[in-house]
Amino acid sequence: MLDVGKWPVFALLPPEELRLIRQACVFGSAANEALYVTVNDEVFALGTNCSGCLGLGDLQSTIEPRRIDVLCGKKIVSLSYGTGPHVAITTADGEVFAWGHNGYSQLGNGTTNHGLTPALVSTNLLSKRVTMVACGSHHTIALTTDGEVFAWGYNNSGQVGSGSTANQPTPRRVSSCLQNKVVVNIACGQLCSMAVLDNGEIYGWGYNCNGQLGLGNNGNQQTPCRIAALQGVNVVQVACGYAHTLALTDEGMVYAWGANSYGQLGTGNKSNQALPTLINTDKERMVEVAACHTSHTSAAKTQSGQVLMWGQCRGQAVASPHLTHFSSTDDVFACFATPAVTWHLLSVDGDDYLTVAQSLKREFDSPEISDLKFLVDGKCIHVHKALLKIRCEHFRALLNETDEDAIEIHQFSYLVYRAFLEYLYTDTINLPPEDAIGLLDLATYYRETRLKRLCQETIKRGISEENAITLLSAAVKYEARDLEEFCFKFCVNHLTAVTQTQAFADMDHDLLKNFISKASRYGAFKN
Repeated sequence: MLDVGKWPVFALLPPEELRLIRQACVFGSAANEALYVTVNDEVFALGTNCSGCLGLGDLQSTIEPRRIDVLCGKKIVSLSYGTGPHVAITTADGEVFAWGHNGYSQLGNGTTNHGLTPALVSTNLLSKRVTMVACGSHHTIALTTDGEVFAWGYNNSGQVGSGSTANQPTPRRVSSCLQNKVVVNIACGQLCSMAVLDNGEIYGWGYNCNGQLGLGNNGNQQTPCRIAALQGVNVVQVACGYAHTLALTDEGMVYAWGANSYGQLGTGNKSNQALPTLINTDKERMVEVAACHTSHTSAAKTQSGQVLMWGQCRGQAVASPHLTHFSSTDDVFACFATPAVTWHLLSVDGDDYLTVAQSLKREFDSPEISDLKFLVDGKCIHVHKALLKIRCEHFRALLNETDEDAIEIHQFSYLVYRAFLEYLYTDTINLPPEDAIGLLDLATYYRETRLKRLCQETIKRGISEENAITLLSAAVKYEARDLEEFCFKFCVNHLTAVTQTQAFADMDHDLLKNFISKASRYGAFKN
């Protein structure tokens, strides 16, 4: 469970109140304002209330939480904030509400009057369902279910994408290069905007004096421009710091560009970069990047759950990704960012109620109420006969023929067999790709079709130049045709590096012969 107690603004809340929180956001110039949503979908605010950003209807600060009645029951799905500050949210119904500082029309209501209570942003959005909002210092952008982007507010550098530098008082669709394209992810720096398309392309517009648009120059852009340097790279997520940008690819790589005076690009130096630069993450596959337009801090999470941080970390300039003991990128911003705000809307899982799936996961390999144990490599794995019968045909047949409370397994390793049994409890697998090969063998043996597919997906996500041949060999052995084709294409696309690995040198003769023959048909050996 994510501990909101890491943020000092929550320090005075009693434990019984903290346990009710399901979503939270900390913002403000000194991380001195907060909003949170309870398990009953009630919304509360506390803090200094600068510019009426708490949405309470007045400008009074409050050290104790006060309820925002108009938002209760709205089911917030996305939240972002500016430096005024102003706040924008999206609800489950696709509506956008905004309040707070409005000196540049960043609330989208056509005025420059501060908004003391949340108000529906309606112009050009009434017929749209908005799924995500992102705020820069004084501008706001919104993403719809149709993949359209709308923008409004401060536009001195073209960050609204309208083709001019006039402030935009109401939501306006960002078209130009984005016309007829589907956007799936958005983010804002202080004075710029970024959008990721469903085809993996990434576009940027607005302020660019630090190279934060990744275009190879430092000129501001008043309309969206594609980052041509990432041609052929499939971006899935973008995050913006104060004046730098991070992009995550579908292969788990991280690119960074823009300002770098605090080492926030993670390149090992403090030189700005106007073009995307691949960050060295020790070949760990990343699944999330994190940054916030109020700070120069960067963070990322690996597939194995490790969290890295770099940039401005409590006044220190950390120029290369640093491994932390944190379990969440949120913790990096709570403990090391200045100000210590949240980079996105926190989702907090409660511990007072467990779903059926959570209960089963908790009981896996717990000896307390188990009625069967497997002995593998001298180690015990505790399970429940009824669940195994329900979940697996192999065990239904096996356990109907025996009343034993202990079964020895010799065919598979402890790691693989435990992962198999855990899958029966959780529907997920948590293994590195090399170990997933053994689980693929087991899934083939037990005729577990879905598990076999999950293993193939895990192997695909973890493929690299070093292990590609090993994974290809396994795919051939276990007759996983789709995986075999995937691994083969990867090997061909990275042929030079793959052929220099030890795995290639040790490759089975027949497999090597087939590989060379097939690769030659693909034209892999042409100059």
